[in-house]
Amino acid sequence: MIIVKAKKVKLTAVRIADFHCPKDKHQAFLWSDDPLGLAVRVTANGAKSFVYQAKVKGRSMRLTLGDVNAWSIGEAEKEARRLQTEIDTGNDPRQVKADREAAKEAARLAKEAETAAMAEKNRLEAVTVNSVWLEYIKARKDKWGEHSLKKHVRAMQKAGQPQMRGKELTVAGELESFAGIRLVDLTPERVNEWASNEVLIRPASARLALKMLRAFLNWCARNPTYKAIVKSNAATSPEARETLGKPNVKNDALQREQLPAWFAAVRQIGNPVISSFLQTLLIVGARREEWASLRWDAVDFQWNSIKIKDKVEDFRIIPMPPYVANLLATLPRRNGYVFSSPQSSSGYLAEPADKHNEACKVAGVDVTLHGLRRSFATLSEWIEMPAGIAAQIQGHKPSGVREQHYIRRPLDLLRMWHVKIEAWILEQAGIEFVPVATGLQLVNSNNAA
Repeated sequence: MIIVKAKKVKLTAVRIADFHCPKDKHQAFLWSDDPLGLAVRVTANGAKSFVYQAKVKGRSMRLTLGDVNAWSIGEAEKEARRLQTEIDTGNDPRQVKADREAAKEAARLAKEAETAAMAEKNRLEAVTVNSVWLEYIKARKDKWGEHSLKKHVRAMQKAGQPQMRGKELTVAGELESFAGIRLVDLTPERVNEWASNEVLIRPASARLALKMLRAFLNWCARNPTYKAIVKSNAATSPEARETLGKPNVKNDALQREQLPAWFAAVRQIGNPVISSFLQTLLIVGARREEWASLRWDAVDFQWNSIKIKDKVEDFRIIPMPPYVANLLATLPRRNGYVFSSPQSSSGYLAEPADKHNEACKVAGVDVTLHGLRRSFATLSEWIEMPAGIAAQIQGHKPSGVREQHYIRRPLDLLRMWHVKIEAWILEQAGIEFVPVATGLQLVNSNNAA
């Protein structure tokens, strides 16, 4: 920038008003004699503004202070002197201004961030347990079976709602009393109070609900949205666990002498899918959910094997003994599931326990669906089946170094024992059948349905 020396005058309102830009120039300057460097600049269109010009580190600099109608002469002179003081102290007024503006912008952004953080904190602290519980179910439902999904839904259900089946209204879920409170207010004290109430009504289901609540809060603590307000797990309270007590050891299992009555009652169930499900569940000793969700593409009738989803491993392959193969071969292929159910949202059996309980009443026995799994393990003792083989068929985790690292049983070895236990169970139940080359055919039964 080239500074042209010009006559310097004392700036007055009259002089500024009379100052105009020559017609042959695009701008002109009226320089002040005090302070030096202050001037009024006028452009060809008549716009006038105060400017300040000086040298900073050997190079010329010009700053526009403001319009002459917005700034008084005194204000302009004061600002010019301040700028000269900054230059004299070694600072560049432009950098000082930039730093000041940056600091103001940073302060503004910090204030906005603080306001937004406070608003988000208030929003999060206002969310209820039920609203987050619904998010939790949505996020995790693909990892649960239908039975587990229904338990989570029912745990928070309201009382007095119409049920999908039957005329009775719903009862409040085990965790429903937490539904309306804020998630941030879910404290160990509240959980302890809840446990004291629930233990008087339904201790067994409350113990399961406490586990579900603990898993839910662990999920919240890992969730990017809710970890800020769930810093500890209120459901890990030792007092709540002690209040609810330990579950009684379940011993329900079918005894040898109960097999005829149980098979007779189960085979009389009108729904062939449920009837076959219950019979095969006993003979394979599987977990209820892994067997209910069995798919047709996991059943190999050529090699008589079944691939089952496993909670210990990803899957396990077990033999398909003759009677089991016979029952499965007769089932309708309505979808991809072996034990299909048109009424179930999942496509497979969701509530076989109701029919099983009815059959147990007819048979005069008391055994749960999980008790059928226990029955397989118990009945296998009668034929002296090796414990490791029974465990492998049932999908139990190998116990001991030898089982874990050294024994690798072929499917044929498992099949030999599986066929033996099936034949023995059916013999005790009074059911006679023979496998034939073209398939399996029931030839006689003392307890035919």
